[in-house]
Amino acid sequence: MLSPESLPKVAAQISLRDVSVRLDGHQILTDVSLDVSARRIAVVGANGSGKSTFARLLNGLVTAASGSVNVHGIDVAAAIAAARKRVGFVFSSPDAQILMPTVAEDVALSLKGGRDRGEIARRVTETLEAYGLADHADASAYSLSGGQKQLLALASVLVREPALVVADEPTTLLDRGNARRIGNILIDELPMQTVIVTHDLDLARRCDVAVLFDGGRVRAVDDADAVIDSYERMFV
Repeated sequence: MLSPESLPKVAAQISLRDVSVRLDGHQILTDVSLDVSARRIAVVGANGSGKSTFARLLNGLVTAASGSVNVHGIDVAAAIAAARKRVGFVFSSPDAQILMPTVAEDVALSLKGGRDRGEIARRVTETLEAYGLADHADASAYSLSGGQKQLLALASVLVREPALVVADEPTTLLDRGNARRIGNILIDELPMQTVIVTHDLDLARRCDVAVLFDGGRVRAVDDADAVIDSYERMFV
């Protein structure tokens, strides 16, 4: 597994220039320009503000109608395959990510191609142990609890050791205890840069920087507390 010491002191840049996105005939993002380089980045805003679309731009799940998206030195539109190797994406519903019958097989799937069986087995074992799933290696992935499924979805991303993890509402379907556990992993344990789209403002405040979306535009980028204070005043 990666360690914090193996990474540069300043995480690589996420850079958008004049990005607009239209989906199903609707304007979702309009002229978004943004540069962030913090290790932990929260993305906040009301439903429909564009924050999840922004998250999906970072690994090519959504394509910009205009403008450019550069993530860790990769032009995402020009090199989607390379971007997806560098950017791991965690969905709010783990059922959207689980593809294989057993827990170990689901984690191993992310490592297919160019690796021998011994390396795959070692990395799967290490990852399952790291995230408390070792005892469930041969269990049906679909038999897990909601919290365990989200751990599996996260493990299946992290086993690849991406440079950036993007988590889109990763705690929204979880009870308080499991939400806290997932939040602690994302904030305290991961060595790589992390973008967390969330309605959980307590979780967002634990990040270094927050980005506020409103009406398909970036309204603020600053220290997390400052941005969230501003966001909360919108509803007073």
